[in-house]
Amino acid sequence: MDGDGYFGEPIAARYDESSADMFEPDLVGPAVGLLAELAGAGRALELGIGTGRLALPLAAWGVPVHGIDLSRAMVDRLRAKPGGEHIEVTIGDFATARVEGSFAVAYLVFNTIMNLTSQAAQVDCFRTVASHLAPGGCFVVEVMVPELRRLPAGQRAVPFRYGPNQWAFDLYDVATQAMSSNYIEVVDGRGEVRSIPFRYVWPAELDLMAELAGLRLRERWEDWTRRPFTNESTKHVSIWEQPA
Repeated sequence: MDGDGYFGEPIAARYDESSADMFEPDLVGPAVGLLAELAGAGRALELGIGTGRLALPLAAWGVPVHGIDLSRAMVDRLRAKPGGEHIEVTIGDFATARVEGSFAVAYLVFNTIMNLTSQAAQVDCFRTVASHLAPGGCFVVEVMVPELRRLPAGQRAVPFRYGPNQWAFDLYDVATQAMSSNYIEVVDGRGEVRSIPFRYVWPAELDLMAELAGLRLRERWEDWTRRPFTNESTKHVSIWEQPA
């Protein structure tokens, strides 16, 4: 791991291609629409802005966006895209990095809260966000529901991608809530292996983190289209609000 964390140049160079399904308009559109609605006439803060999947269309909507990201390689990809040069980005750890001014909405999407690999860091993230929110401002998190129901007794691995040249699986440690996503890929006849650590987190645990930061739950849906969150939901989009 280098100064860009786990998202250095080799990952950044292929990130948009490897996550192409997340760039589909039917996913991006509802997310940007909801974030723009919450921002209103205010500013938006994206934690883990990456290559600008949501920041660029949100800025095109007319919402001023400021980003935080540890990876200069990912931000370089953002800068190279049309409109990317106009988005301000702070390089740093989004759990603790400070940005001038206040924001109507802050958001952390695509499981990125789990890149913080300790409970303490996740709590710090909520407190940092709360300190940036204007009264009535909102913090939006999109994250998976831990897939422990797919683990029979004694099993720790859950495969999520497989093909002729690539295999990927999540490895869980239910005693510590640590997990990792592991990728095995054959490129030009040679095997490449990489592993990215995460910490999975439950909805109720996130609610407690929000409460510790002085935020209160406003909404929780299954996805950006605002479908109800149920026992069968595999992820959630949650919104916590700074009291006015």
